[in-house]
Amino acid sequence: MNFEKINIIKSHAVITTIENIDTDQIIPARFLKTTTREGFGDNMFYDWRFNNQRETLSNSPFNNLNRDYKILVAGYNFGCGSSREHAAWALYDYGFRVIISTFFADIFKNNALNTGLLPVTIGADFYSKLLENNSKRLIINLNKQTLEIEGSTLITNFDVPLYKKECLLNGYDDVEYLLSKLNQIESYEKQNMCITR
Repeated sequence: MNFEKINIIKSHAVITTIENIDTDQIIPARFLKTTTREGFGDNMFYDWRFNNQRETLSNSPFNNLNRDYKILVAGYNFGCGSSREHAAWALYDYGFRVIISTFFADIFKNNALNTGLLPVTIGADFYSKLLENNSKRLIINLNKQTLEIEGSTLITNFDVPLYKKECLLNGYDDVEYLLSKLNQIESYEKQNMCITR
């Protein structure tokens, strides 16, 4: 599956400071009726966005967005709970490409990276600066591994596994990454065959 390449992303952020948001809040279990990745964005944070009559909730941070939001700033321990990868699928399908938090549940973090999402872990001090400057766009530079608040001198670094960084920069999933190395693999195999003979 081809993912959108991530290099430099400039976007306003949807912000929620609620901690311990679990995967059932991100995509409620009643919507897990398909194994394909498409369509989950419609029901992402469904119970935060709609009431029982499917009317939009005016106090939801995900409703009434009038800009192109690609970044979600979330509270501590984002993505806890069950290991469903559908949560990452829903966030990606909704349009998010970067999730920022001070801490991610490990399984969610891996699912996000495997889904073309970049989870960015930052310190509590910089998190506070993001909240203070919530009207400004954020700039993610994956190549340099930096997060910057636009129009300020506030910048921080973040970690990302080297392999997953290459996948995100090129829009690869695991299979596409292997296919991109096909010539090198074949060359190695031919060389290895010569050596063993």
